[in-house]
Amino acid sequence: MFERLKFAPAAVAALGLLTGAAAAEGLKPAADVKIAVVVHGNSSDAYWSVVKRGVDDAAAATGAQVQYIAPQVFDSVEQARLIEAAVATKPDGIVISLPDKDALSSAVKAALDAGIPVINIDSGEVAGEELGVPMYVGTTSEYQAGIKAGERLGAMGIQTVACINHEVGNISLDERCQGINDGLAKTGGAAEVVAVSQDPADVTRRVEAYLAAHPDTQAVFATGTASANPLIKYFDEQDLWSKYKLYTYDLGPEILQAVADGKMGFGIDGQQYLMGYLPVIYLVQYATHGLWVQNDTYTGPLFIDTPEKAKGVQQLSKEGTR
Repeated sequence: MFERLKFAPAAVAALGLLTGAAAAEGLKPAADVKIAVVVHGNSSDAYWSVVKRGVDDAAAATGAQVQYIAPQVFDSVEQARLIEAAVATKPDGIVISLPDKDALSSAVKAALDAGIPVINIDSGEVAGEELGVPMYVGTTSEYQAGIKAGERLGAMGIQTVACINHEVGNISLDERCQGINDGLAKTGGAAEVVAVSQDPADVTRRVEAYLAAHPDTQAVFATGTASANPLIKYFDEQDLWSKYKLYTYDLGPEILQAVADGKMGFGIDGQQYLMGYLPVIYLVQYATHGLWVQNDTYTGPLFIDTPEKAKGVQQLSKEGTR
């Protein structure tokens, strides 16, 4: 069983590149380290492509053998199967995301029971802790981030919000919408969830129908790039920017351009590149040197809420790191 020992802390800057053979018994050189990254987001998605870029860069920096594995579409049952398959290969570490505790608990426990170090990223921080996962890398509480966003909207006088959820049942996205609602409630407002799929046409169709049926809606809040990008296009085509406000979680080139142009109110940056990069670094360090950082690592939220801020990170987004 992998014991959740807390080793002496080491700053990321001090981790360095790993070269040469590991000296201590039970450790190994970085080139022999095998890590499986098994998450719910396919790398074809704009958000998860940045996570994968982080994974790939960490693999290149360390020389470790790292695989990025994900279902073709959001499917927690399939993700659980992929985690179980990864466990069977006996890797030196596994990185997971935890969007659905019930569907993934058995697979995650199998990894822990096999003595494999596990790090959770992006979603299900509390759920991971309850299962015994020793570390989380990602945004600090999606719910609290949602509250902050809802409070911001309330301070602007916004009372009615449509929260567009493209993965209903994903703990993180559900908590994002709940947080927005509870943040708005402090000033008498509320958010209603609009369930959509990741198909851009479905996003547009369902949001259009919702807005037609709820003419008092003041703002639309996307829960990620999968819903934000088609909505930006829809707002442009229908000239809706003066009628509704548009906000989103997560960043991408289209979102940053909309903020830079003064159209979109803000995007919430979870810095997902670090969610891919840091866990690989941490697991390689554990396998080669027995090092384990003391605490979870929080990568967000950051609010990109002015054209100047958006322009400042646009090039990095185009390069695949933001």
